Amino acid sequence: MMNKNKTFNYIKILFLVVLVSTIMLSCTKQEKEITKKPNIVLIVADDLGFGDIGCYGGDIQTPNIDELSRRGIKFSSFHTAPMCAPTRAMLLSGNDNHIAGMGSQGNVTEVFGYEGRLTNRIVTIPALLKESGYHTYMAGKWHLGKTPESNPHQKGFEHSFVLLEGAGNHYNNRSALYNELSSYTEDGNPILWTEGNYSTDYYTDKLIEYIDSDKKDNKPFFAFAAYTSPHWPLQVDKKYWKKYKGQYDDGYEKLRERRLVSLKKAGIIPKNAISPPSHERVFPWDSLSKQEQMKEARKMELYAGMVDNLDHNIGRLIKHLKDIGEFKNTLFVFMSDNGAANRDFINDDRFTNLKEYYNDDFDNMGNANSYISYGPQWAEAGSSPFRYYKDFATEGGTNTTMIICGPNVNRKNEIHHGFTSLLDLAPTFYELANMNYPKAYHGNEVYPLKGNSLIPFVSGKSNEIHDSTYVFALEHYGNAMLRKGNWKITNFTRPFKIDNFALYNLSNDIGEQINLKEFEKEKYAELLNEWIKFSDEVKIQTPTPRPTKKRL
Repeated sequence: MMNKNKTFNYIKILFLVVLVSTIMLSCTKQEKEITKKPNIVLIVADDLGFGDIGCYGGDIQTPNIDELSRRGIKFSSFHTAPMCAPTRAMLLSGNDNHIAGMGSQGNVTEVFGYEGRLTNRIVTIPALLKESGYHTYMAGKWHLGKTPESNPHQKGFEHSFVLLEGAGNHYNNRSALYNELSSYTEDGNPILWTEGNYSTDYYTDKLIEYIDSDKKDNKPFFAFAAYTSPHWPLQVDKKYWKKYKGQYDDGYEKLRERRLVSLKKAGIIPKNAISPPSHERVFPWDSLSKQEQMKEARKMELYAGMVDNLDHNIGRLIKHLKDIGEFKNTLFVFMSDNGAANRDFINDDRFTNLKEYYNDDFDNMGNANSYISYGPQWAEAGSSPFRYYKDFATEGGTNTTMIICGPNVNRKNEIHHGFTSLLDLAPTFYELANMNYPKAYHGNEVYPLKGNSLIPFVSGKSNEIHDSTYVFALEHYGNAMLRKGNWKITNFTRPFKIDNFALYNLSNDIGEQINLKEFEKEKYAELLNEWIKFSDEVKIQTPTPRPTKKRL
């Protein structure tokens, strides 16, 4: 009897031990899940127009991007650099493009600020997040150097599949600029594009693959979706562009008028905003022949199809994160890298080699061997109501789309009209990850971050991101601007001369049409003085230094 009681008591004690252990393990697991740092998904569209997407008043179907905006905040005054590479350098470093090494896109020199690659003066977001316990993934366009030392695999990305150049064919390995193959790497190793894969689809596939490869260890991840859509050449499957057939038959001037109305209706721009006069490169729609108008309308149909497909793939990424239980713990940032693009390289005398492989025949438009560009005419509609487009330091080249939602974003379906820039994203990510930016990294002194974290604002603890004393400035190939409060000086006259800055008050002139230089002389002098300080700090060179090495 005594032995039976002992056995019973032993089993009872064993049961209690197992039960307590199970509860403790369960609590530990729950605590781990609760205290896990948020994932970060940074989505960058390439050359997307300001008013293209639905939630900004656009007529292109973007339900997945629109849903992100309903869950968070749209920004109406978010600023980037006016071209791809300097934007990416500023974005990943949280610093000026010259400090980061990208003072002139496409140039490689030995001059400070114009090295054509990311320098040791900065630390990249993925490098620091990786050291803080994050997995770091990237798929898409790199455009920050082609040497092995410049590869994203050496800049903090654990896994990456990237196009090293600034543009490529969306279906195959053919370069979009030169008579050669595009350069791709995966995890730092050269790799060829698999013929037939469509860029936006495949980059999404790779990100999902990378996320799934490490999900068992329950570490947070930083995923950079650097899409090449809707960058030229305009190529996309018919099922995406055909739904827009006929939608743009009345031309780019009418689209520009509609966008002005729809942006106001969506609350993105002031009710009194007007569109500035068209750039001299834009020909009136009525001056085109019927055949030319048909071709122009098809360009916009293709562009809309690419944005439609982009939204479809963002939806795929969102769905996958929901399926694996990571959606609610993921901060999403969606943005464009600059204003709408105006270049048309197949008709540029410097790139006659493109016609050896590509053509722009109407019946072939959108296919893998078709080379179609948006052009300044549609770019102006895409950048409405701002002045000009990509390349320029005007609002049309630098005021772009940005949406943020996810953990710590307590403001829902709001629009923020205050000034923000891509320099604010790095400090935002670091605060979200509960980490500090270093004064030195791997033995090199690094420049401090230039932006402010968005977390106090998006969490509802603060009502502003920058006060009226904050200064933001940039320069690229002589296109220059400086912003302080609602005041802005802009200079795009060639050659660059400091006397050519114009002064605008963006509180009532977002189209930069009323030059107040002669009427607000004290304010003009104040901003010019800020420009001189900024120019000295980042060591701007005018004219831009000539390349000393082969292009990147």
